[in-house]
Amino acid sequence: MTNYIPIINILILILFSFVMMLFKDKKKIKYISIGSNLVVFLLSIFLMVYSISREVITLSIGNPNNLLGIEFYIGKSESVVTLVFTFVMLMILWFSNFALEKEVPENRISFFYVLINILLASLLGVIYSNDLFNSYVFIEVSTLSACGIIILKDKKENIKATVKYLIMSTIGSGLVLMAIAYIYSITGHLNISLIHETIVGNYQYHENAVLIILGLFTIGLGIKSAVFPLHSWLPDAHSSAPTPASAALSALVIKVYVFMLMKVLFRMFNYEIVNSFIIMDIILLLGSMGMIFGSIMAIMQKELKRMVAYSSVAQMGYIVFGIGLGTVTGTAIAIYHIIGHAVTKSSLFLISGLFIEKTGSKKIEDLKGIGREMPLTLGLFTLGAFSMVGIPILPGFISKWYLSLTCIEVGRVPLILIILASSLLNVLYYFPIVINGYFGNDNLDGKVYNSKKVEFIRILPIVLLVLAMMIIGGISFNLIELFNI
Repeated sequence: MTNYIPIINILILILFSFVMMLFKDKKKIKYISIGSNLVVFLLSIFLMVYSISREVITLSIGNPNNLLGIEFYIGKSESVVTLVFTFVMLMILWFSNFALEKEVPENRISFFYVLINILLASLLGVIYSNDLFNSYVFIEVSTLSACGIIILKDKKENIKATVKYLIMSTIGSGLVLMAIAYIYSITGHLNISLIHETIVGNYQYHENAVLIILGLFTIGLGIKSAVFPLHSWLPDAHSSAPTPASAALSALVIKVYVFMLMKVLFRMFNYEIVNSFIIMDIILLLGSMGMIFGSIMAIMQKELKRMVAYSSVAQMGYIVFGIGLGTVTGTAIAIYHIIGHAVTKSSLFLISGLFIEKTGSKKIEDLKGIGREMPLTLGLFTLGAFSMVGIPILPGFISKWYLSLTCIEVGRVPLILIILASSLLNVLYYFPIVINGYFGNDNLDGKVYNSKKVEFIRILPIVLLVLAMMIIGGISFNLIELFNI
């Protein structure tokens, strides 16, 4: 029965999204959405426990020989990522229950919960799928549902951001589809495992074709993952979307596509093959540029959500950097950073939404003294900022530490300077918010202690996300040992 949890998770989310459309009562729709996501989260716990005791779980649907049928492949990496994604989405929905009415027109709130269920189902589909065409279908569903949660505010800036995202994403999807068609023409398979068996012994006869395929997948999925310099859609989409949507987009949506890229590179091909091509050096370069330029652009921002959005570009750089190192350890750190960043960035976006709601301003400069008015909220933001900067024990530090060790392992010691430079740049845009929020008599004058206090029930999901962040940092060694592609 446990083998069927992946398909049950997806079916629960999709079926209940249709059930929600039968109701007009917003409260019922909220409860159905939160309830279905809670069930999926609990099932994901069983899936992770089960998968850790086994090497791989496979589930074939349709054609039993996998030539044309759908196949799910769940290893330890997939199960842990699933658990973290379902947990983060559950916390976002909890927060939405108290916050969405303040940002979204009343008649559109129900659509948010329907779209969130479809979005999570499609993201899990990409994580589980072991065949390229099925992955592509789930990618397209996730793109359309992501567009839906961005445009919900129905403001000019949201429409513009959605159109921009849709155009860029369509280009990315087109490139991915071209890559799938090309690999099918060479191997006659869409199943990743069968492609691997076919291509491993014969890739030297198709070197140019393989290079083109790798390039198409890298650029196509890079656009959808907002990898620098293919990120231009992200700041507008993430900053203009409703706060819960921003959290879901940054924490989950952009991560799933880079996870698929890892499956393509290291499972469909293998480390030996991809390292023989220049594409890995290009990926490493893109990751390095993202770490630096994403942070520089974040420093230049005056609005809080745009700053946090550009921070995501920098953090995606770390993930891509780990992939570009072309080692098992580098890939494991990339997966670790996916889950660490998921809980951290979702909490930062939700906290940003609270700051904007309570101050009535999007500007960073208006957060001076906010530590006296919202001490707990800024405290949680501080912990998230510490992780982004790389304070020891927290996930951000763990990722940077192991990436540095991997650079030494592969003989690329100068790359450590890029990691250090990026960390210093992170300090320049996160620490001023914390320092100005807590310290300085000029900042605190006229501020009343706890005057903008948030009800604990509203802030509890953020507390749980930050607690999860600290746990992920504390058990980092055990987690990293589990991850493989």
